[in-house]
Amino acid sequence: MFFDRARIFVKAGNGGDGVVAFRREKYVPRGGPSGGNGGRGGNVVFYVDAGVNTLHHLQQNIHHRAERGVHGAGANKYGAAGPDLRIPVPAGTLVRDADSGAVLADLIHAGQEVVIARGGRGGRGNAAFKTARNTAPKVAEKGEPGEEHWLELELKLVADVGIIGVPNAGKSTLLSVVSAARPKIADYPFTTVEPSLGVAEVDHRQIVLVDIPGLLEGAHEGVGLGLEFLRHIERCRMLIHLLSGASPDPLGDFEAINQELSLFNPALADTVQLVVLNKMDLPEAQSVWPEVQAALERYGLPCMAISAVTHENVDKLLYRTQEMLDALPPIVHEPTELVEIGVGPDPKAFRIENPEPHLWIVEGQEIEKVVRMTKWDYYEATLRFQRILAALGITEALRSAGVTEGDTVQIADTELIWGYDNALGE
Repeated sequence: MFFDRARIFVKAGNGGDGVVAFRREKYVPRGGPSGGNGGRGGNVVFYVDAGVNTLHHLQQNIHHRAERGVHGAGANKYGAAGPDLRIPVPAGTLVRDADSGAVLADLIHAGQEVVIARGGRGGRGNAAFKTARNTAPKVAEKGEPGEEHWLELELKLVADVGIIGVPNAGKSTLLSVVSAARPKIADYPFTTVEPSLGVAEVDHRQIVLVDIPGLLEGAHEGVGLGLEFLRHIERCRMLIHLLSGASPDPLGDFEAINQELSLFNPALADTVQLVVLNKMDLPEAQSVWPEVQAALERYGLPCMAISAVTHENVDKLLYRTQEMLDALPPIVHEPTELVEIGVGPDPKAFRIENPEPHLWIVEGQEIEKVVRMTKWDYYEATLRFQRILAALGITEALRSAGVTEGDTVQIADTELIWGYDNALGE
């Protein structure tokens, strides 16, 4: 199978925890706080690897997690950052957020890479909380959780030339003749059920070709798995439109395929085509060639006739293809407008719900991050959380909404009691 889609889960590493520690040295009776910060969690990075051709390795391994940062230590020792998790993908990989469908990355060129999930910040140790008024703080932070996402990956092959045509036009035979590719070949339609890449050499220069499985009328609506194959044409610099000399109506086939291209993506109508009548070893192909040639010349399209089986004019086809590629301007891929996931328009915004009596749920990016990074076993950490709650306006909002002493306030995965010591009250 040709694996050109995958759905995976990625999780960046959590930051390492900060620690509470104090200098304990002889003759330094008031050494002060010395708790170091935790290290940053590892990022999840996608990079284009020329040695990877499909998404098979990601379909077989769905969950990908980077390592967390190392915890801080005493003597102001900072934890090491977690190593990045680097995931290879083939050129032409489009990455979307599985929930929103937003495009997160479009990886086209060799060496291109993108951070798809960022590791969490390391928690601060108590040395970072020292102030003139609090010279011996007993507070530290947990590491920030790393980003996590469900992603959908889609591969659109990147090639110089796409070979298109109706089923059984001889596309696979042609690819096997001009390159070392060995696609399945037989004398019946739909032999090719997955795209095949091949590399041809012309005057010590390489041409990358992709054999697109035969298209049918209605392909733009998914007929004959058309949608599965049409997207692989979008990134070809030019097309070889192969017509079957054994077809009852080669020109009708030509018009039908072009219509499907336009319906799928109107921009494909402007893609340069070299129209080639194949199977010139057959008498019917020889008899129809003058009519086909005259019609294509009226359209103003370059055309030629070959026999992939006997190799007739195949070399000329390659030289003609190289000439046409040389005449084309280099493709400039417009940068895709990427969406930053996990960052809302206002990280300090929050929402309060009261789904049942005595239960309040607070949702908000900033406050949820603070909750996850708070070490509740330190009294000073609880007091600091209360100050942040008030600064964000959540304390006043809860009071205005009618919260009463003893009510449960849930933020992220943490449940707190309003009004008791070490909780949300004053």
